[in-house]
Amino acid sequence: MGRLENKVAIVTGSGAGIGKAIAISYAEEGAKIVIADFNEEALNATVSELKEAGHEAIGVKVNVAVEEDVVKMVDETVKAFGKVDILVNNAGVGDNMQAAGNVQDPTWERVMDINVTGVMRGIRKVLPVFLENGGGTILNMASIAGLTGGRGGLAYTAAKHAIVGMTKNVASQYGPQNVRCNAIAPASIETGFAATMTNVDEFGMKVATRGLNLLPKSGTIQDISNIAIFLASDESAYINGVTLAADAGWSAY
Repeated sequence: MGRLENKVAIVTGSGAGIGKAIAISYAEEGAKIVIADFNEEALNATVSELKEAGHEAIGVKVNVAVEEDVVKMVDETVKAFGKVDILVNNAGVGDNMQAAGNVQDPTWERVMDINVTGVMRGIRKVLPVFLENGGGTILNMASIAGLTGGRGGLAYTAAKHAIVGMTKNVASQYGPQNVRCNAIAPASIETGFAATMTNVDEFGMKVATRGLNLLPKSGTIQDISNIAIFLASDESAYINGVTLAADAGWSAY
């Protein structure tokens, strides 16, 4: 307890799922939390849950694909808490497992706008705040599809590879200024995310899941939030530019 005492953390896509679990875990470690989500009902419910548990939290409705929303997210955080110490870029969408020959332009554009451009905008906006405050920590949510080639659709795989590259780039460029940027690359996590997919590309799904029987076990949102605490805390102070595979060893063979 207390590993993030007096830290201020923004978590995008934190109204539910992995993002919510990270936000709650951070709050339990002493951080002040900003719930940033497009779903206003979910974000309000999560903020209320945190406050009822005695934590400090605010909510900001954010579509990370919209520049004005991202700017507002950081500005309102600074207005409420005076600083930002941690940015978790968790918001993201899937691509219905569309294989390269079946990619639809609207799907490609949506995945890139949210999963890549949205992350860039968050990083771009928060960096001046970090530099003014003497440093900060960025945690990006990648995917095992960002470290491998065949475990997702084309757009999602390309987007998550971009996240891995951005993570290394930011760490390399801003590490000397006390900014750390790392990423988590989960495999199958029990969130119900797959169940929400519609119009799934049957070929893309078939080839992406052909090795699923080799996955030792699915992870839980708590597994990911535990890693997120470590990477945001001073316990990982010597780790920068790393994308950590959270897949029970699936990608090791």
